[in-house]
Amino acid sequence: MDEAGSCASGGGFRPGVDSLDEPPNSRIFLVISKYTPESVLRERFSPFGEIQDIWVVRDKHTKESKGIAFVKFARSSQACRAMEEMHGQCLSPNDTKPIKVFIAQSRSSGSHRDVEDEELTRIFVMIPKSYTEEDLREKFKVYGDIEYCSIIKNKVTGESKGLGYVRYLKPSQAAQAIENCDRSFRAILAEPKNKASESSEQDYYSNMRQETLGHEPRVNMFPFVGEQQSEYSSFDKNDNRGQEAISKRLSVVSRVPFTEEQLFSIFDIVPGLEYCEVQRDPYSNYGHGVVQYFNVASAIYAKYKLHGFQYPPGNRIGVSFIDDGSNATDLLRKMATQMVAAQLASMVWNNPSQQQFLQFGGNSGSQLPQIQTDVVLPSCKKKAPPETPVKERLFIVFNPHPLPLDVLEDIFCRFGNLIEVYLVSGKNVGYAKYADRISANDAITTLHGKILNGVRLKVMLADSPREESNKRQRTY
Repeated sequence: MDEAGSCASGGGFRPGVDSLDEPPNSRIFLVISKYTPESVLRERFSPFGEIQDIWVVRDKHTKESKGIAFVKFARSSQACRAMEEMHGQCLSPNDTKPIKVFIAQSRSSGSHRDVEDEELTRIFVMIPKSYTEEDLREKFKVYGDIEYCSIIKNKVTGESKGLGYVRYLKPSQAAQAIENCDRSFRAILAEPKNKASESSEQDYYSNMRQETLGHEPRVNMFPFVGEQQSEYSSFDKNDNRGQEAISKRLSVVSRVPFTEEQLFSIFDIVPGLEYCEVQRDPYSNYGHGVVQYFNVASAIYAKYKLHGFQYPPGNRIGVSFIDDGSNATDLLRKMATQMVAAQLASMVWNNPSQQQFLQFGGNSGSQLPQIQTDVVLPSCKKKAPPETPVKERLFIVFNPHPLPLDVLEDIFCRFGNLIEVYLVSGKNVGYAKYADRISANDAITTLHGKILNGVRLKVMLADSPREESNKRQRTY
């Protein structure tokens, strides 16, 4: 026995320093009598599972036990069950003081944790978007008594994001679920609620997005390094993985742990980021995260641009799609529609003579692409007759380019009483004329600052024609 303690008798496996927390929460911390021998510890704790090491902490000079010991199990569920059943028990009939058993402190946790610690009982899972809370409970109740299940939903639409939490009554039950559930759920221990409140999940992501913008540089901080040789083959950008599922959600893996702020800074380089979340993997000390974009085009671009990205320099991150149950064909169709809409808008803008052909579909009678937006638009309404008096004019600014006239008319006629909508030649601006002020105000409220078919709109009240004629001509 060395100065640090005693190793497991009879040879066998003894984990190194780097393996003490693999898998995490597989080591227990004991407060025992100074006179308790290692043999008693082995006898009392071996029924809970395979013991890889026992370490009795001793005084460096006197070699006497300090009344503290560690027991390393092969699995997290074994360590958790030992804590649950042995905490507060006496090891032998002669002992008058019960022992204390905790999950030992690791590099990822700030202190020893006990049976009541929520961090050990709540797991985070990835689920099909069609799952209800009852479906989630049905899948995971086989591993133990569930206190509650919850599914993360979009705050606006109420649609499931394909992410959920399961809270068990005992740590060993949560560990069993992580170890034995289908790997497609990617179950891991959830962050404590004080770090990210489940009840305000959307607010948390939104606040994190705002706070991060001022913390770190977002582009120069993560330079690409053009090395030909990948650090390990699984992160090779040319890796051929066959038919990979395509979705708006990405899994991020790194050998170096990262924070949510760092993850956000990396992936916000690609426009359209909806949220990101960092979770701990119980089987390693790698960094793991989930990133979701508002559209599949951004996710595809991020996947192929950031897979193999070096952060920090010398450490390549791995990025892969997470199958969220979405129809990949439908997602690609929508992405293609957006691209076609952008191409058509560009063609119209560069060649105004094409507008009439596109507006009426040429000789083929084909229809223009549908409007792609997150804005909830009213149903289409009839236009007002051209001779109707104008009650209100709206001034529209487009970024980066104007929308086609027929798309623009389709959007603005939905608020009723639209007389005419037109573009100013050679400029990224246009006007809409309404026969009713309420309809015009509704259009401003709904459309100002919103993105439609990849174009951001600014919609505001226009100056009267008389006032406009007295001003110097604007340049845009």
